[in-house]
Amino acid sequence: MVRRPLGNHHDGPDTLLVTPDTTQTEPVAANTGNETADDAGNATGNGKGTGTGNGTADLRELITRARVVLWDFDGPICRLFAGHSAEGVADGLVEWLEGRGLHGLLTESERESLDPHVVLRAVDRRHPGSDLVTELEERLTQEELKATATAMPTAWADPLIRTLVALNLRLAITTNNSPQVATTYLAGRGLTSCFAPHIYGRTQELRHLKPDPHCLNRALRAMGSAPDTALMIGDTPSDFLAAREAGVPFLGYARNERKEKLLRGAGATAVVDSLESLLNAVRQL
Repeated sequence: MVRRPLGNHHDGPDTLLVTPDTTQTEPVAANTGNETADDAGNATGNGKGTGTGNGTADLRELITRARVVLWDFDGPICRLFAGHSAEGVADGLVEWLEGRGLHGLLTESERESLDPHVVLRAVDRRHPGSDLVTELEERLTQEELKATATAMPTAWADPLIRTLVALNLRLAITTNNSPQVATTYLAGRGLTSCFAPHIYGRTQELRHLKPDPHCLNRALRAMGSAPDTALMIGDTPSDFLAAREAGVPFLGYARNERKEKLLRGAGATAVVDSLESLLNAVRQL
């Protein structure tokens, strides 16, 4: 089994001993080291991998091969829209388009998707590279920035991130959210140094949003990492598909049964319902 030396370059206390003793209900600016609920009614991840079929030994084997860990942002690291609903943001984008006489630009299913990325992609498909797309993307970025103030850190994410850094793994963000948004959130949690400068998010080239592997490939190239020496942690089918296309091993995080079904339906086989499971495995390296 590969053992890695502990480093002293991480922020805060020795995170190998950190556990989330209380439920965090403050905005992200409060950097307490404790983790928050990652779903209503699930105050802390139970760490037992219920229904996932992935024990500590399996997770330990998965992480042992990794030298680089690519994180999706919204989901595995935090619930970005916990206090600023994504549905409301999507409705706002639709209303903005309708106010400009562009009601017919979206299909009924796109208008009712309640997903701002669906709206953005739809407009880009019909008017790629246009000023309309640029303005719509900027409006979404501003809404995402507002959401960081009430984003809810995912249970066990902070100590897992710090522990991986202490074990000399390199981390990157690979997200469909704005990189500015991820940077703002990480700064509020004191986690910037764990990822910077490797934060790869949405660009003006919207065709490169996941499931396209573009942001993963950018991270791998910048970090000089072969795909099979990386691991991606994501919570959506598009994360899994992007990782598969890039040749990167994948670990799914499913905070509820619906998320797990979607991941498994896309083909993901390694899925956990709590990051505590992975943290326990990492602590045994």
